[in-house]
Amino acid sequence: MKLQRFAVTNPMSNFIRQIPEGDDRERLMCPDCGHVAYENPKVVVGSVIAEGDHILLCRRAIEPRAGFWTIPAGYMELGETVEEGAAREAWEEARVRITLDGVLAVYSIARIGQVQVIFRARFAEPGFAAGPESLEVASFHWSEIPWDELAFPSVHWALKAWRETAHGALPAAVLNPAEDRRGVHRLPVAG
Repeated sequence: MKLQRFAVTNPMSNFIRQIPEGDDRERLMCPDCGHVAYENPKVVVGSVIAEGDHILLCRRAIEPRAGFWTIPAGYMELGETVEEGAAREAWEEARVRITLDGVLAVYSIARIGQVQVIFRARFAEPGFAAGPESLEVASFHWSEIPWDELAFPSVHWALKAWRETAHGALPAAVLNPAEDRRGVHRLPVAG
């Protein structure tokens, strides 16, 4: 197979930040034609996968937060639903097939431009193993979750939301906690 190389130029290198007519915030705009390049939040999809009181967690092999534990989650791809994305992420990170019970939580993390849609899920088939983005995958009893080694604040939030709804019907989706409604506060670093 012959590899082809392409010169990549940034078509937005000439764009400038200004407020388009009729808008109320700065946007990246082409000064020649007026095209607006909207910058929008990324959608992250994932799931809290449980069997009884055990939760499946993945130790991240990639940055950010390599070496820390997380639920299987990642960016949505074009052409997939949030459900398909959550199932794909579970397979990519933990080599597990899942059944989704419903939306567990929706978090807005404004400081990093993300909206996270987290599902409650269970195993559709037995077994799991580390995928290419995970160093290892393990099932933790609730009392054994490595809370100080979790990668992101939203992992803490999702696990706590799961605990509150684990054995019943899912209520309306849980949103950001009242003390961090816009997702602007980082967790304190464990000393």
